Amino acid sequence: MIVNTAAYHFVSIADAEALSAQLLERARAGALRGTILVSAEGLNLFLAGSGEGIDSFYRQLHADPRFSAMRVKYSHSRMQPFARLKAKVKQEIIRFGREDAQPLEHARAPAVDPRTLQRWLRQGHDDAGKPVVMLDTRNEQEIAHGTFAGALTLPIVKFTDLPEALAPHRSALADATVVSFCTGGIRCEKAALWMRNDGMANVLQLDGGILGYFEAVGGEGYDGRCFVFDERVALDAQLQPLVDRDEATCAA
Repeated sequence: MIVNTAAYHFVSIADAEALSAQLLERARAGALRGTILVSAEGLNLFLAGSGEGIDSFYRQLHADPRFSAMRVKYSHSRMQPFARLKAKVKQEIIRFGREDAQPLEHARAPAVDPRTLQRWLRQGHDDAGKPVVMLDTRNEQEIAHGTFAGALTLPIVKFTDLPEALAPHRSALADATVVSFCTGGIRCEKAALWMRNDGMANVLQLDGGILGYFEAVGGEGYDGRCFVFDERVALDAQLQPLVDRDEATCAA
């Protein structure tokens, strides 16, 4: 079985080019494939390979004090979902282009954990009795595969479209608790930070995103699958891929 991982961490990185080269070589040594994104604001990883290769890579990464608290999300498949390994240095580990959404310059937006959110969705309101509105920060392609039941979805193609697409809905959200969510947490973290800095004090982020929710509580309250940007296409609530053919079968 192939071990698939997704991880990100916002932390100041002064040596982005050097770190990118180092992580690329480390991933090559473990025969991993996927994407390594490094910027001055942190690290974003999508890597897959053998259990031994994955364990070695993240054991070394967690030994670096900058990344000791980095959370890694795991799933499994028969096939290797990435065609190759690449490492890039970017201005942002997820492009948003908003000065008021810089995690290293502002305190992290408050988060709700999956089990609390599950309870809120069951009871139909948060602990203060306010209605809960799930806000999907992903694009239309992703949403087509699934989203939380009744979520507010927006007609966006890329993450930078979010502020303009959200504008017509802001007044209607004023009396609700808004929970920003995305695939693994990185976009909803930036989105929640931007919204709170832009006057929406009623916004929380779903800690760990959809994949973290599936991992912790399953798919209760979620309709469909979660799109992922690799050859598995999408994962169900048990983190099983929509497409999963091992290389030996494909070669036969």
